[in-house]
Amino acid sequence: MTDFPDFPDFPEGERRPQSLEELRRHGPNLCEAAIRVHAEKVTDELAAERDKWSRGFTRRRLVQGAGFVGVAALGTQLVTSRVSFAAPEDNKNTLIVIFLRGGMDGLSVVAPGDDANYKQMRPNIAVPMAAMKPAGRGFGLNPAMTALYPLWDAGKMAAVHAVASPDASRSHFQAQDALERGAASVAVRTGWLDRVLAQMGPGTTFRAIAQGSALPRSLVGGEQAIVLNGMRDFRIDNDNMRSQTMEALKTLYTGLDHPLASTAGSTLQAINTAQKLATTQYRPAEGVTYPGGGLADRLRDIAQLLKAGVGLRIAALDVGGWDMHTNLGGVGGGDMKNSLTNLCEAIGAFCTDIGPLLDNTTVITMSEFGRRVQENGNAGVDHGHGNAMLLFGGGLNGGKVHGNWPGLAASALDQGDVAGANDYRDILAEMLKKRFSVGDSAAIFPNHDFKTLDVFKG
Repeated sequence: MTDFPDFPDFPEGERRPQSLEELRRHGPNLCEAAIRVHAEKVTDELAAERDKWSRGFTRRRLVQGAGFVGVAALGTQLVTSRVSFAAPEDNKNTLIVIFLRGGMDGLSVVAPGDDANYKQMRPNIAVPMAAMKPAGRGFGLNPAMTALYPLWDAGKMAAVHAVASPDASRSHFQAQDALERGAASVAVRTGWLDRVLAQMGPGTTFRAIAQGSALPRSLVGGEQAIVLNGMRDFRIDNDNMRSQTMEALKTLYTGLDHPLASTAGSTLQAINTAQKLATTQYRPAEGVTYPGGGLADRLRDIAQLLKAGVGLRIAALDVGGWDMHTNLGGVGGGDMKNSLTNLCEAIGAFCTDIGPLLDNTTVITMSEFGRRVQENGNAGVDHGHGNAMLLFGGGLNGGKVHGNWPGLAASALDQGDVAGANDYRDILAEMLKKRFSVGDSAAIFPNHDFKTLDVFKG
Protein backbone atom coordinates (compact mmCIF):
# COMPACT_ATOMS: atom_id res chain seq x y z
CA MET A 1 0.00 0.00 0.00
CA THR A 2 1.65 3.21 -1.18
CA ASP A 3 -1.22 5.68 -1.54
CA PHE A 4 -0.21 7.98 1.35
CA PRO A 5 0.00 11.63 0.18
CA ASP A 6 3.38 12.21 -1.40
CA PHE A 7 6.19 14.01 0.41
CA PRO A 8 9.41 15.13 -1.24
CA ASP A 9 12.10 12.47 -1.21
CA PHE A 10 13.97 11.96 2.02
CA PRO A 11 17.73 12.60 2.22
CA GLU A 12 19.92 9.88 0.81
CA GLY A 13 20.04 6.80 2.96
CA GLU A 14 16.54 7.34 4.36
CA ARG A 15 13.12 6.60 2.98
CA ARG A 16 9.69 7.93 3.70
CA PRO A 17 6.97 5.65 5.15
CA GLN A 18 5.60 3.37 2.46
CA SER A 19 2.22 2.63 4.05
CA LEU A 20 -0.26 3.99 6.54
CA GLU A 21 0.70 1.26 8.97
CA GLU A 22 4.34 2.25 8.76
CA LEU A 23 3.44 5.92 9.19
CA ARG A 24 1.41 5.17 12.34
CA ARG A 25 4.60 4.03 14.05
CA HIS A 26 5.80 7.62 14.07
CA GLY A 27 2.97 9.08 16.16
CA PRO A 28 -0.28 8.57 18.08
CA ASN A 29 -2.31 9.44 14.97
CA LEU A 30 -1.74 9.93 11.25
CA CYS A 31 -1.74 13.72 11.33
CA GLU A 32 0.88 13.98 14.07
CA ALA A 33 2.93 11.21 12.53
CA ALA A 34 3.04 13.15 9.26
CA ILE A 35 4.24 16.25 11.08
CA ARG A 36 7.04 14.39 12.79
CA VAL A 37 8.18 12.61 9.67
CA HIS A 38 8.27 15.82 7.71
CA ALA A 39 9.98 17.72 10.52
CA GLU A 40 12.77 15.16 10.47
CA LYS A 41 13.11 15.68 6.75
CA VAL A 42 13.23 19.47 7.12
CA THR A 43 15.85 19.20 9.86
CA ASP A 44 18.05 17.04 7.65
CA GLU A 45 17.57 19.36 4.68
CA LEU A 46 18.53 22.38 6.75
CA ALA A 47 21.67 20.72 7.95
CA ALA A 48 22.61 19.93 4.36
CA GLU A 49 21.81 23.47 3.23
CA ARG A 50 23.90 24.99 6.00
CA ASP A 51 26.84 23.02 4.73
CA LYS A 52 26.15 24.14 1.17
CA TRP A 53 25.18 27.74 1.77
CA SER A 54 26.96 29.04 4.81
CA ARG A 55 25.98 32.63 3.98
CA GLY A 56 22.63 34.30 3.41
CA PHE A 57 20.42 31.21 3.57
CA THR A 58 16.74 31.56 4.62
CA ARG A 59 13.99 29.02 4.96
CA ARG A 60 11.47 30.88 2.85
CA ARG A 61 11.53 28.29 0.09
CA LEU A 62 10.69 25.52 2.57
CA VAL A 63 7.22 26.86 3.31
CA GLN A 64 5.79 25.19 0.23
CA GLY A 65 7.11 21.86 1.32
CA ALA A 66 6.45 22.10 5.04
CA GLY A 67 3.81 24.75 5.60
CA PHE A 68 0.73 22.88 4.48
CA VAL A 69 1.41 19.96 6.78
CA GLY A 70 1.81 22.06 9.92
CA VAL A 71 -1.07 24.41 9.18
CA ALA A 72 -3.44 21.55 8.39
CA ALA A 73 -2.48 19.84 11.63
CA LEU A 74 -2.90 23.00 13.64
CA GLY A 75 -6.31 23.64 12.16
CA THR A 76 -7.71 20.13 12.52
CA GLN A 77 -5.84 18.23 15.18
CA LEU A 78 -4.57 20.61 17.81
CA VAL A 79 -7.04 23.51 17.66
CA THR A 80 -10.72 22.64 17.88
CA SER A 81 -12.07 25.69 16.08
CA ARG A 82 -11.12 28.39 13.60
CA VAL A 83 -9.10 31.01 15.43
CA SER A 84 -7.58 34.44 14.90
CA PHE A 85 -3.84 34.95 15.27
CA ALA A 86 -2.69 38.48 15.94
CA ALA A 87 -1.82 40.80 18.77
CA PRO A 88 -4.82 41.78 20.91
CA GLU A 89 -6.50 45.03 19.96
CA ASP A 90 -5.88 48.14 22.04
CA ASN A 91 -9.22 47.94 23.86
CA LYS A 92 -8.76 45.45 26.69
CA ASN A 93 -12.39 45.29 27.83
CA THR A 94 -14.36 42.06 27.92
CA LEU A 95 -18.03 41.53 27.13
CA ILE A 96 -19.94 38.62 28.67
CA VAL A 97 -23.45 37.97 27.32
CA ILE A 98 -25.71 35.71 29.35
CA PHE A 99 -28.78 34.70 27.37
CA LEU A 100 -31.69 33.65 29.58
CA ARG A 101 -33.53 31.17 27.37
CA GLY A 102 -37.26 30.84 27.75
CA GLY A 103 -38.37 34.42 28.36
CA MET A 104 -37.44 35.74 31.79
CA ASP A 105 -40.20 37.54 33.68
CA GLY A 106 -38.72 40.99 34.16
CA LEU A 107 -41.67 42.05 36.29
CA SER A 108 -40.55 39.59 38.94
CA VAL A 109 -36.87 40.52 38.74
CA VAL A 110 -37.04 44.31 38.71
CA ALA A 111 -40.57 44.69 40.00
CA PRO A 112 -42.71 47.87 39.86
CA GLY A 113 -43.80 47.19 43.43
CA ASP A 114 -45.39 50.60 43.93
CA ASP A 115 -47.73 50.21 40.96
CA ALA A 116 -51.26 49.32 42.03
CA ASN A 117 -51.87 47.69 38.65
CA TYR A 118 -49.00 45.29 39.31
CA LYS A 119 -50.49 44.08 42.56
CA GLN A 120 -53.97 43.83 41.09
CA MET A 121 -52.97 41.81 38.04
CA ARG A 122 -50.71 39.49 39.98
CA PRO A 123 -52.56 38.74 43.21
CA ASN A 124 -50.60 35.53 43.88
CA ILE A 125 -47.13 36.16 42.45
CA ALA A 126 -46.48 39.90 42.82
CA VAL A 127 -43.34 40.66 44.83
CA PRO A 128 -44.17 42.95 47.79
CA MET A 129 -42.22 46.19 47.79
CA ALA A 130 -41.44 45.69 51.47
CA ALA A 131 -39.51 42.51 50.61
CA MET A 132 -37.38 44.12 47.90
CA LYS A 133 -34.36 46.37 47.77
CA PRO A 134 -35.61 49.80 46.63
CA ALA A 135 -34.19 50.62 43.19
CA GLY A 136 -35.80 54.02 42.56
CA ARG A 137 -38.67 55.11 40.31
CA GLY A 138 -41.04 52.77 42.17
CA PHE A 139 -39.01 49.64 41.36
CA GLY A 140 -37.42 47.09 43.63
CA LEU A 141 -34.93 44.25 43.23
CA ASN A 142 -36.32 40.79 44.00
CA PRO A 143 -35.06 39.44 47.37
CA ALA A 144 -33.67 36.42 45.52
CA MET A 145 -31.07 38.86 44.15
CA THR A 146 -29.47 39.52 47.54
CA ALA A 147 -26.07 38.39 46.25
CA LEU A 148 -26.12 41.33 43.81
CA TYR A 149 -27.15 44.06 46.24
CA PRO A 150 -23.52 45.05 46.98
CA LEU A 151 -22.90 45.53 43.25
CA TRP A 152 -25.97 47.74 43.01
CA ASP A 153 -24.82 49.86 45.95
CA ALA A 154 -21.32 50.17 44.47
CA GLY A 155 -22.63 51.40 41.12
CA LYS A 156 -21.45 48.23 39.39
CA MET A 157 -24.96 47.11 38.47
CA ALA A 158 -27.83 48.74 36.57
CA ALA A 159 -31.07 47.71 34.89
CA VAL A 160 -33.11 48.82 31.91
CA HIS A 161 -36.82 48.02 31.87
CA ALA A 162 -39.40 47.72 29.10
CA VAL A 163 -36.69 46.48 26.72
CA ALA A 164 -37.85 44.74 23.58
CA SER A 165 -37.07 43.80 20.02
CA PRO A 166 -39.12 45.22 17.15
CA ASP A 167 -39.94 41.61 16.37
CA ALA A 168 -43.12 41.05 18.35
CA SER A 169 -43.18 37.29 17.93
CA ARG A 170 -44.12 35.24 20.97
CA SER A 171 -42.39 32.20 19.51
CA HIS A 172 -39.25 31.32 21.44
CA PHE A 173 -37.35 30.35 18.30
CA GLN A 174 -38.30 33.37 16.20
CA ALA A 175 -37.80 35.87 19.02
CA GLN A 176 -34.41 34.44 19.98
CA ASP A 177 -33.32 34.34 16.36
CA ALA A 178 -34.21 38.01 15.78
CA LEU A 179 -32.54 39.13 19.00
CA GLU A 180 -29.33 37.22 18.37
CA ARG A 181 -29.07 38.35 14.77
CA GLY A 182 -29.51 41.92 15.98
CA ALA A 183 -32.02 42.66 13.26
CA ALA A 184 -35.65 42.06 12.50
CA SER A 185 -34.92 41.34 8.83
CA VAL A 186 -34.06 37.76 7.96
CA ALA A 187 -31.77 39.17 5.26
CA VAL A 188 -29.23 39.72 8.04
CA ARG A 189 -27.73 36.28 8.42
CA THR A 190 -24.80 36.75 10.78
CA GLY A 191 -25.08 37.18 14.55
CA TRP A 192 -24.59 40.56 16.20
CA LEU A 193 -21.61 39.37 18.22
CA ASP A 194 -19.96 38.08 15.06
CA ARG A 195 -20.28 41.55 13.57
CA VAL A 196 -18.86 43.05 16.77
CA LEU A 197 -15.80 40.83 16.39
CA ALA A 198 -15.37 42.04 12.82
CA GLN A 199 -15.38 45.64 14.09
CA MET A 200 -12.95 44.88 16.90
CA GLY A 201 -10.38 43.43 14.56
CA PRO A 202 -8.08 40.46 15.16
CA GLY A 203 -7.14 39.19 18.58
CA THR A 204 -5.78 36.11 20.29
CA THR A 205 -6.92 32.52 19.96
CA PHE A 206 -9.13 33.08 23.01
CA ARG A 207 -10.65 36.30 21.69
CA ALA A 208 -14.20 34.86 21.64
CA ILE A 209 -15.64 31.80 23.33
CA ALA A 210 -19.07 30.25 23.60
CA GLN A 211 -19.61 28.28 26.78
CA GLY A 212 -21.79 25.31 25.92
CA SER A 213 -22.11 22.53 23.39
CA ALA A 214 -22.84 24.62 20.28
CA LEU A 215 -22.14 28.03 18.80
CA PRO A 216 -24.98 30.43 19.71
CA ARG A 217 -26.79 32.28 16.94
CA SER A 218 -25.24 35.57 18.03
CA LEU A 219 -21.74 34.32 17.08
CA VAL A 220 -22.63 32.74 13.75
CA GLY A 221 -20.70 34.23 10.85
CA GLY A 222 -17.24 34.58 9.42
CA GLU A 223 -15.38 35.53 12.60
CA GLN A 224 -13.56 33.16 14.89
CA ALA A 225 -14.90 31.71 18.12
CA ILE A 226 -14.08 28.68 20.24
CA VAL A 227 -16.89 26.52 21.61
CA LEU A 228 -16.10 24.78 24.87
CA ASN A 229 -18.03 22.96 27.53
CA GLY A 230 -15.62 23.63 30.36
CA MET A 231 -11.88 24.06 30.57
CA ARG A 232 -11.40 20.33 30.10
CA ASP A 233 -12.12 20.89 26.39
CA PHE A 234 -8.68 22.44 26.21
CA ARG A 235 -6.92 19.44 27.72
CA ILE A 236 -4.17 18.00 25.55
CA ASP A 237 -2.72 14.62 26.42
CA ASN A 238 0.56 15.32 28.16
CA ASP A 239 2.55 12.29 27.11
CA ASN A 240 5.89 11.89 25.46
CA MET A 241 4.32 11.27 22.07
CA ARG A 242 2.44 14.57 22.10
CA SER A 243 5.52 16.41 23.29
CA GLN A 244 7.37 15.04 20.27
CA THR A 245 4.69 16.48 18.00
CA MET A 246 5.03 19.91 19.58
CA GLU A 247 8.79 19.80 19.11
CA ALA A 248 8.29 18.77 15.49
CA LEU A 249 6.05 21.78 14.88
CA LYS A 250 8.63 24.08 16.41
CA THR A 251 11.25 22.59 14.10
CA LEU A 252 9.08 23.28 11.07
CA TYR A 253 8.47 26.92 11.85
CA THR A 254 11.16 28.34 14.10
CA GLY A 255 13.02 31.10 12.26
CA LEU A 256 10.91 30.78 9.10
CA ASP A 257 10.83 34.08 7.21
CA HIS A 258 7.13 33.87 6.31
CA PRO A 259 3.76 35.00 7.78
CA LEU A 260 2.98 31.36 8.59
CA ALA A 261 5.78 31.43 11.12
CA SER A 262 4.01 33.96 13.34
CA THR A 263 0.74 32.05 12.89
CA ALA A 264 2.36 28.83 14.01
CA GLY A 265 4.11 30.56 16.89
CA SER A 266 0.86 32.04 18.14
CA THR A 267 -0.84 28.69 17.87
CA LEU A 268 1.87 26.87 19.76
CA GLN A 269 1.74 29.50 22.48
CA ALA A 270 -2.05 29.14 22.66
CA ILE A 271 -1.75 25.37 22.95
CA ASN A 272 0.74 25.71 25.77
CA THR A 273 -1.52 28.21 27.54
CA ALA A 274 -4.54 25.95 27.10
CA GLN A 275 -2.62 22.99 28.45
CA LYS A 276 -1.63 24.90 31.58
CA LEU A 277 -5.15 26.19 32.17
CA ALA A 278 -6.73 22.79 31.64
CA THR A 279 -4.38 21.01 33.99
CA THR A 280 -4.28 23.64 36.74
CA GLN A 281 -6.83 23.50 39.51
CA TYR A 282 -8.37 26.95 39.58
CA ARG A 283 -8.67 28.66 42.95
CA PRO A 284 -11.08 31.60 43.19
CA ALA A 285 -10.19 34.69 45.17
CA GLU A 286 -10.17 34.35 48.92
CA GLY A 287 -13.67 34.21 50.36
CA VAL A 288 -15.37 33.51 47.01
CA THR A 289 -17.50 30.39 46.71
CA TYR A 290 -19.27 29.63 43.46
CA PRO A 291 -22.65 27.91 43.79
CA GLY A 292 -23.16 24.59 42.09
CA GLY A 293 -24.56 24.37 38.58
CA GLY A 294 -23.61 24.91 34.96
CA LEU A 295 -23.67 28.71 34.94
CA ALA A 296 -21.44 29.00 37.97
CA ASP A 297 -18.95 26.53 36.49
CA ARG A 298 -18.85 28.43 33.23
CA LEU A 299 -18.40 31.79 34.88
CA ARG A 300 -15.60 30.33 36.97
CA ASP A 301 -13.92 29.20 33.74
CA ILE A 302 -14.27 32.71 32.33
CA ALA A 303 -12.77 34.15 35.51
CA GLN A 304 -9.80 31.84 35.05
CA LEU A 305 -9.33 32.99 31.45
CA LEU A 306 -9.58 36.66 32.43
CA LYS A 307 -7.02 36.28 35.20
CA ALA A 308 -4.70 34.37 32.88
CA GLY A 309 -4.67 37.34 30.51
CA VAL A 310 -5.28 35.26 27.38
CA GLY A 311 -6.99 38.08 25.48
CA LEU A 312 -10.63 37.14 26.04
CA ARG A 313 -12.89 39.84 24.59
CA ILE A 314 -16.31 38.18 24.14
CA ALA A 315 -17.94 35.27 25.95
CA ALA A 316 -21.47 33.99 25.35
CA LEU A 317 -23.36 31.76 27.78
CA ASP A 318 -26.86 30.29 27.87
CA VAL A 319 -29.05 29.66 30.88
CA GLY A 320 -32.34 27.82 30.34
CA GLY A 321 -35.39 27.31 32.51
CA TRP A 322 -37.10 30.73 32.33
CA ASP A 323 -40.32 29.67 30.58
CA MET A 324 -42.45 29.77 33.73
CA HIS A 325 -46.04 29.13 32.69
CA THR A 326 -46.65 27.37 36.00
CA ASN A 327 -45.36 27.62 39.56
CA LEU A 328 -43.52 30.89 39.11
CA GLY A 329 -44.08 31.35 42.83
CA GLY A 330 -43.47 34.23 45.16
CA VAL A 331 -41.04 35.39 47.79
CA GLY A 332 -41.39 32.16 49.76
CA GLY A 333 -40.52 29.77 46.95
CA GLY A 334 -41.17 28.64 43.40
CA ASP A 335 -39.32 28.42 40.11
CA MET A 336 -38.48 32.11 39.92
CA LYS A 337 -36.90 32.22 43.33
CA ASN A 338 -34.83 29.12 42.59
CA SER A 339 -33.63 30.20 39.15
CA LEU A 340 -33.02 33.81 40.13
CA THR A 341 -31.08 32.83 43.24
CA ASN A 342 -28.79 30.57 41.22
CA LEU A 343 -28.28 33.22 38.53
CA CYS A 344 -27.49 36.01 40.96
CA GLU A 345 -25.24 33.98 43.23
CA ALA A 346 -23.21 32.86 40.21
CA ILE A 347 -22.88 36.40 38.83
CA GLY A 348 -22.12 37.79 42.27
CA ALA A 349 -19.36 35.23 42.84
CA PHE A 350 -17.87 35.93 39.43
CA CYS A 351 -17.82 39.70 39.88
CA THR A 352 -16.20 39.38 43.30
CA ASP A 353 -13.73 36.77 42.06
CA ILE A 354 -12.30 38.88 39.24
CA GLY A 355 -11.84 41.87 41.56
CA PRO A 356 -10.39 44.94 39.81
CA LEU A 357 -10.82 43.24 36.42
CA LEU A 358 -14.53 44.01 36.78
CA ASP A 359 -13.73 47.60 35.86
CA ASN A 360 -12.80 46.36 32.38
CA THR A 361 -15.65 43.86 32.12
CA THR A 362 -19.28 44.26 31.07
CA VAL A 363 -21.81 41.54 31.82
CA ILE A 364 -25.30 41.74 30.35
CA THR A 365 -28.33 39.49 30.53
CA MET A 366 -30.72 39.15 27.62
CA SER A 367 -33.93 37.19 27.08
CA GLU A 368 -36.09 36.78 24.01
CA PHE A 369 -39.15 38.46 25.52
CA GLY A 370 -40.86 39.25 28.81
CA ARG A 371 -44.09 37.84 30.21
CA ARG A 372 -47.66 39.03 30.27
CA VAL A 373 -48.63 41.33 33.11
CA GLN A 374 -51.67 39.28 34.13
CA GLU A 375 -50.84 36.04 35.92
CA ASN A 376 -52.49 32.91 34.52
CA GLY A 377 -54.53 30.26 36.29
CA ASN A 378 -51.47 28.14 37.09
CA ALA A 379 -49.63 30.73 39.18
CA GLY A 380 -47.41 31.52 36.24
CA VAL A 381 -47.25 33.96 33.33
CA ASP A 382 -47.45 33.47 29.58
CA HIS A 383 -45.33 34.89 26.77
CA GLY A 384 -45.22 38.68 26.61
CA HIS A 385 -43.14 41.50 25.16
CA GLY A 386 -41.23 44.18 27.14
CA ASN A 387 -38.64 42.88 29.60
CA ALA A 388 -35.79 43.86 31.92
CA MET A 389 -32.10 43.75 31.05
CA LEU A 390 -29.45 43.55 33.78
CA LEU A 391 -25.96 45.01 33.38
CA PHE A 392 -22.82 44.65 35.51
CA GLY A 393 -19.28 45.92 35.48
CA GLY A 394 -17.32 49.11 35.00
CA GLY A 395 -18.36 52.31 33.30
CA LEU A 396 -22.01 52.08 34.28
CA ASN A 397 -24.29 54.77 35.57
CA GLY A 398 -25.06 52.18 38.19
CA GLY A 399 -27.59 51.77 40.96
CA LYS A 400 -30.40 52.93 38.65
CA VAL A 401 -33.25 51.59 36.53
CA HIS A 402 -32.84 53.23 33.14
CA GLY A 403 -35.09 53.70 30.14
CA ASN A 404 -38.57 54.93 29.41
CA TRP A 405 -41.16 53.25 31.58
CA PRO A 406 -44.67 53.12 30.06
CA GLY A 407 -46.32 51.84 33.24
CA LEU A 408 -48.89 49.10 33.67
CA ALA A 409 -52.12 51.00 33.20
CA ALA A 410 -54.44 49.25 30.77
CA SER A 411 -54.03 52.03 28.21
CA ALA A 412 -50.22 51.71 28.32
CA LEU A 413 -50.07 47.97 27.72
CA ASP A 414 -49.29 46.31 24.41
CA GLN A 415 -52.05 43.70 24.09
CA GLY A 416 -51.72 42.89 27.77
CA ASP A 417 -47.92 43.07 27.81
CA VAL A 418 -45.34 45.56 29.02
CA ALA A 419 -44.82 47.82 26.02
CA GLY A 420 -41.42 47.76 24.33
CA ALA A 421 -40.47 51.32 25.19
CA ASN A 422 -36.71 50.76 24.82
CA ASP A 423 -35.04 49.02 21.91
CA TYR A 424 -32.38 46.55 23.03
CA ARG A 425 -30.15 47.67 20.15
CA ASP A 426 -29.86 51.15 21.66
CA ILE A 427 -28.45 49.72 24.87
CA LEU A 428 -26.02 47.42 23.11
CA ALA A 429 -24.87 50.11 20.69
CA GLU A 430 -24.22 52.54 23.55
CA MET A 431 -22.26 49.86 25.39
CA LEU A 432 -20.17 49.02 22.33
CA LYS A 433 -19.37 52.66 21.64
CA LYS A 434 -18.53 53.73 25.18
CA ARG A 435 -16.91 50.57 26.47
CA PHE A 436 -15.38 48.95 23.39
CA SER A 437 -14.73 51.86 21.04
CA VAL A 438 -16.93 50.26 18.39
CA GLY A 439 -18.40 53.37 16.83
CA ASP A 440 -20.01 52.05 13.66
CA SER A 441 -23.30 50.99 15.22
CA ALA A 442 -25.00 50.71 11.83
CA ALA A 443 -22.59 47.92 10.87
CA ILE A 444 -23.69 45.97 13.94
CA PHE A 445 -27.40 46.80 13.93
CA PRO A 446 -28.42 47.79 10.40
CA ASN A 447 -31.50 49.84 9.56
CA HIS A 448 -31.97 51.28 13.03
CA ASP A 449 -32.21 54.86 14.29
CA PHE A 450 -30.24 54.96 17.51
CA LYS A 451 -31.11 56.67 20.79
CA THR A 452 -28.89 57.12 23.81
CA LEU A 453 -30.22 56.09 27.23
CA ASP A 454 -27.13 57.11 29.23
CA VAL A 455 -26.79 53.69 30.79
CA PHE A 456 -23.02 54.03 30.47
CA LYS A 457 -20.71 56.87 31.40
CA GLY A 458 -18.87 58.88 28.82
